Amino acid sequence: MSTDDVLNWIVIPLLVFLARLSDVTLATLRNIFIHKGFRKIVPVIGFFEVLIWLIAMKQVLNHVDNIAAYLAWAGGFATGTYFGMRIEERLALGNQVIRIITSEQNSEELIKMLRESNHGLTVVDGEGAKGPVKLLFTIVERSHMKTIIAKIEEIQPNAFYTIEDVRNAEHGVFRGGTTKSPIRKLLGGNRK
Repeated sequence: MSTDDVLNWIVIPLLVFLARLSDVTLATLRNIFIHKGFRKIVPVIGFFEVLIWLIAMKQVLNHVDNIAAYLAWAGGFATGTYFGMRIEERLALGNQVIRIITSEQNSEELIKMLRESNHGLTVVDGEGAKGPVKLLFTIVERSHMKTIIAKIEEIQPNAFYTIEDVRNAEHGVFRGGTTKSPIRKLLGGNRK
């Protein structure tokens, strides 16, 4: 195999793959950060995302007859999307609301646990398909979500609950007594 063959069929596709992996990972994170309201970091990510994309695109256009570069482009895109989602999952940024519906007679221990763990909690009386229920609403940082869910399932294994992302939450009772985490300050979240 000649030096040109190694360059065209291994080095260029590998560089294209790594560039696409990088820019799509950044694009995925940028989109997630936009959705979560992180204003300061989004333009910085966008700058590097487009710069890397332009470099990768130039290589593909310079080697327009190289099918390996196209395959590397597609592979880098797919892998970058996956990596971006995994990174965001590991960062566990933002808050989530947990809505818990539990039978009225079995709710006191769960209510006590949530309040003792310094999570703001709203309790509403309701009527379910099988009688009286309590509706519990709390906002939890994603980094604490697994712990809270484990406690809910331990105390009330039959409790029905849903979880949704919250873009913004203010003027409530939050774990740690603050509505703005240090990471949110760094990334420029939209809370005051």
